Amino acid sequence: MKYNPALDGMRAVAIVLVFLSHAHAPMFDGAFFGVDLFFVLSGFLITSLLLKEHQQSGRLDFWRFYKRRFLRLGPALLLFLAAYWLFAPLIWPGLDDVNQDVVVSALYLADYGIAFFDSPDTLLHMWSLSVEEHFYLIWPPLLVLLLAHTARKQLWRPVLLLVVLMFVWRAYWVAQGQHFYEIFFRFDTRATGMLLGSALAAVAVHRPEWMDALHARQKYLLWLLPVLPFAVIGYGWDDAGALLWGFALVELVAAAIIVAVSKQKGVLFDMLSLPALVWVGKMSYGIYLWHYPVVRLLRAHTDWQWVVILGLPISAAFAALSFYTIERWALGLRDRSGSSKPVTQPAGSRTA
Repeated sequence: MKYNPALDGMRAVAIVLVFLSHAHAPMFDGAFFGVDLFFVLSGFLITSLLLKEHQQSGRLDFWRFYKRRFLRLGPALLLFLAAYWLFAPLIWPGLDDVNQDVVVSALYLADYGIAFFDSPDTLLHMWSLSVEEHFYLIWPPLLVLLLAHTARKQLWRPVLLLVVLMFVWRAYWVAQGQHFYEIFFRFDTRATGMLLGSALAAVAVHRPEWMDALHARQKYLLWLLPVLPFAVIGYGWDDAGALLWGFALVELVAAAIIVAVSKQKGVLFDMLSLPALVWVGKMSYGIYLWHYPVVRLLRAHTDWQWVVILGLPISAAFAALSFYTIERWALGLRDRSGSSKPVTQPAGSRTA
């Protein structure tokens, strides 16, 4: 895959939105939608890499895939959890669930743990990493099954059908009156974004005849971008509309952005390829890991303005320290273990 800096810029936009949401910045109550940008992008990149491998070798090496995912995500997560385990009792002396939070997060069980057992708490943001990890576990064998029974140029159809089925599944639980947080945090009710990204990857890699027509009409797709703020601004936490139409619209916008920047030209590509945005995008996984405890600590002592002014640079500094030390070492191991190096790194939100 050819490296596309605009996708890192898209990650930067996503992490800034998530940060503003957690900072409780006014007018950004609904910025939790930023994680859906991560989900669509992760589904697109992961599935693109898997389909490229299947095209080249006619099979998928599951062990290699899972090993590479661990080397990309695991070391940074373990470093963060070790730091939290050491310092959280000093920063928050009243915490009595540090060990439990660390174990649940390390086992990638935070999505269902938060939805049904309120654990972890201070590591609430671990839910989206768990959602993506469950996708990484389930999707490769399911993709092989779909490839075995579907013509390549038609693969997007059953994947898109899965998107619709998962949307209906989420709508069912909304109609049943299940609590907002029980739907918001779970893998099975949040898989639509990653599957939509996967459907887009199937289209991009296998290029059915209508793909060129889609590119020719992308200027119409991009109208989703200015419409988005007006469409989702009314949605906030505990709003059932966010679970249905809010998520769906943001996922469609994410797909439209990926299509628009795929040829690596145009105004949107230039905007998302600004060097500062690209750097933040490269650090986005680490920023996501570190930002939530930082934000919670700052929120307890200062106003939201200072949470934003101080919190984002502090989180970025921790992310950079992690990236240029343990993550770079792990990425070197990962890339030496394979015959080729994927240029674009899917990361947790990763959700991103």
